[in-house]
Amino acid sequence: MKTLAFRLAAAALLASAAAFPTVAQTPAAKASAAARDVAHERLWLGSAWYPEQWPESAWEEDLRLMQGHGANVVRIGEYAWSRMEPTEGQYEMDWLVRAVRLAGKYGMKVVIGTPTDTPPAWMTQKYPDTLQIDGNGKRLGHGGRRQFSISSQRYRQFAQIIVTKMAEAVKNEPNVIGWQIGNEPTDESYDPEARAAWVAWLKQRYGTLDKLNEAWTTAYWSQTYTDWEQVPFNTDKANPGWMLELKRFVTSQWRAFHRNQLDAIRAVIGDKQFITINFGGLGWANRFDRYEMNRDLDVTSWDDYVGMGHLKAYRNGATHDLVRGWKRQNFWVMETQPGFVNWAPVSNMLYPGETRALAWQSVGHGADAVLYWQWRNALNGQETMHGSIVGPDGRPLPIYSEVQQIGRDFAKASAALKGTTPISPVAILQDYPSRWAIDFQLHHKDYDQIETLLDYYQPLKDALGAVDMVEAAEAPLARYRLVVAPSLNVITDEMAKRLTDYVQGGGHLILGPRSGMKDEYNRLDTVRQPGPLATLLGGQVEQYYALDEEISVGSGKASIWAELLSTSAPDTQVLLRYGKANGWLDGKPAVISRKVGKGRITYVGALVDDAVMKGLMDTALGDAGVVRDFGVPADVELMTREGNGKRIVILVNHGREAREVALPSAMTDILGSGKVRKVSLAPEGVAVLQR
Repeated sequence: MKTLAFRLAAAALLASAAAFPTVAQTPAAKASAAARDVAHERLWLGSAWYPEQWPESAWEEDLRLMQGHGANVVRIGEYAWSRMEPTEGQYEMDWLVRAVRLAGKYGMKVVIGTPTDTPPAWMTQKYPDTLQIDGNGKRLGHGGRRQFSISSQRYRQFAQIIVTKMAEAVKNEPNVIGWQIGNEPTDESYDPEARAAWVAWLKQRYGTLDKLNEAWTTAYWSQTYTDWEQVPFNTDKANPGWMLELKRFVTSQWRAFHRNQLDAIRAVIGDKQFITINFGGLGWANRFDRYEMNRDLDVTSWDDYVGMGHLKAYRNGATHDLVRGWKRQNFWVMETQPGFVNWAPVSNMLYPGETRALAWQSVGHGADAVLYWQWRNALNGQETMHGSIVGPDGRPLPIYSEVQQIGRDFAKASAALKGTTPISPVAILQDYPSRWAIDFQLHHKDYDQIETLLDYYQPLKDALGAVDMVEAAEAPLARYRLVVAPSLNVITDEMAKRLTDYVQGGGHLILGPRSGMKDEYNRLDTVRQPGPLATLLGGQVEQYYALDEEISVGSGKASIWAELLSTSAPDTQVLLRYGKANGWLDGKPAVISRKVGKGRITYVGALVDDAVMKGLMDTALGDAGVVRDFGVPADVELMTREGNGKRIVILVNHGREAREVALPSAMTDILGSGKVRKVSLAPEGVAVLQR
């Protein structure tokens, strides 16, 4: 086997630049500590308000009603480019300033959204080169959102000018606390300017075509390139090495697109206000690397939507934990649904109380702000029928009273929650290159990486009030007793060293199936899985199998995927074996584990059922010395936040039946009064307690 030192040297010779070389190497200017602290100084409640869509005579009543439900923040401006620049070079910011000041009159702080997701018609007509070309070569037209090319230098210049004008208009407004750049970044472009940027990026990353050809193994199917212009630039499914680099390039283009605006805003406002981006795609979207996208931001935020049906507590909770891990700090929910959406196959209304439960689940997982989309129904447009808090007549809709209850809750709990965050002894590792690599070559149509992650997450969350989800390549691991990597398909040599140090230093690492199959260029590792961690494990994967039927493992079942494991070290233990299987796996090791140094490494080679997984995680928690939180009834979620000498417990009943929770000691009922030893929760009920 190659030594780790040899592998590191080989990787260094091949890599000619950082993974994201087109982004400026100088760090982005940041908000001051005071400006960042504002984002977390209290619980924020508000909504997206579009004053440009309504007569100015209606604004004051809107704000009065916002104040009436306990709002203390509002988001303005994100789609109003045609109002701010009705013709090229003519800027009208007075209305924006008046809206900001009127919000302040009603006790509302303001987050300014840049309008760069919706360029005005005069621009797309006069400068069609600013429009996006999709992967099929079709140029997008006007009237939607995000129809621009993120690589267009002309568009970036227009964007830089408009955000500069906005910043100059409101830079001295005391109730502006932050900025949101764009809205839910999504699609890249495949126009000629983007292609030129792609070629330049590849040249900087690899230096020579020989290195590129070696990294992508282009001898396969005679793919070898002799000219940079031969390298494809489209959305085809092709060479996995090429596909992985295209994802990295798209990430670099989005990051540069946002830095263009961020730097322009900072040049005007200095460090007085925080800057964020609200990420969409229900959190799990992976068109680009969201860790990389967050590095320049002061605060991270995302848009939390249920869509069709009702809240799936584990999945939504895990998504919050994913978002919290992007910057390893509390976050904002910049958009959430006030009852229902308009884009789901069935855009049903949430149950009474479920909107409140959704808000408190956000806070329990680390949100310090919840903003609704939207405040008031627009009279026309693609999202006219989306849920809102007041109707097109400006009068409250039935959901208003529930949002009013949330406002009362937040006012009572804000001081207690200030300075607290979810803290966990357990982390789940998430990695975008690994997600991309597996999704490129699923090998089984039902291999769902999010469901695989949730298989590990659920028993851990049942045991603990908080579970961290962090970046595999960068997050510090020493603070965790147990680290779980459900799908770490791509393990770089640097990552392998970090994980090795973690285990030898006393941590317990659990690897899931398909771990360590690929290197950073999406090539098969010449050491069998888990690749650079095989020696540490004292075992490896002899063969992997996509399953067309359930097989026996331990006292339960495995489905979709199973791997035949072997041991090479005498102290590597077999924790579980396959039973009656497919003939290849019968009686063979399914889970192996080895104590190394002060710690332990475990490899789980199959997608196992819930009972088997619970047994594995319960054993791992015990071996790692993790102290479990107190138990709660079915359907009740326990969440904890700690800091400033406080420990806050948040309970949410996600079920349709009332539940009673016995507490391990007397706690202060923050939403009620006095000390309590037990809590009764109605369906969708909430309790916030201080130990």
